[in-house]
Amino acid sequence: MTIRNSTDLPSLDRHEPGAADAPERRPAAGGLPGTRAVPAAPLLWPPTFDGAIFDFDGTIAFSSGIWEQVDREFLGERGLRYTPQFAAELSVLGFAEGSRYVIDHYHLDEDPDAICAEWNRIGARLYGERVTLRQGARAYIEALRSRGVRVALATTNDANVIDAMKPRVDADELFDARVHGAEVARSKNHPDIYLEAARRIGVRPRDCIVFEDIVPGLRAAMSTGMTGCAVRSDGRTQKVDALRSVADLWLDRWTDIDLHP
Repeated sequence: MTIRNSTDLPSLDRHEPGAADAPERRPAAGGLPGTRAVPAAPLLWPPTFDGAIFDFDGTIAFSSGIWEQVDREFLGERGLRYTPQFAAELSVLGFAEGSRYVIDHYHLDEDPDAICAEWNRIGARLYGERVTLRQGARAYIEALRSRGVRVALATTNDANVIDAMKPRVDADELFDARVHGAEVARSKNHPDIYLEAARRIGVRPRDCIVFEDIVPGLRAAMSTGMTGCAVRSDGRTQKVDALRSVADLWLDRWTDIDLHP
């Protein structure tokens, strides 16, 4: 069963070569940017898909401000200035590629692994102290599992950072599977992490829906045939119009989903 067969969704063809490399602001239906995505809430319950893949930061968790603090601490210790563009670049690259980007961009004479370890150390401390799930996210994930939908976490975060939230947020209990950026070859500019998540829950990509809050990740997931649901995040740098123009579905709040229709 797949949500992409629903007559409520726009007709999509994501199997053309190079779909994942399309321009960020792809024309929306009617030629207007930012208006393609269909409101998600009425289509998300009861589920018409077999697998659901969730991003973490911003999508199901209040955590965007945490990484801004990590970035400010990291750059401040080196006498460098934080900019929103810096955060936007790293949100897609993940830790390994991000550390190399920082070294090249700021001409640092540092080891990439040491930079990753520093980010993880600061991040784990702050996640353990502050990060919570967005209202309604846990209830929706648990409701999906009660209906037999397999759910997976796909995050660029290191496993130790996510585990620092236990027992307040236990990803092992919440998800059937979890995939971290360090476990796949490429960043969220590519579909690797989403394909691995689908493989681990045993669901074909075309029968999965992915929930994301960044354009490159959503586009990469959709290039595999997955349905893409863009989620409004708590981050200040989110490209809302661009997300709406590439997504199948758009969700403002998890609490918008009526689990008892």
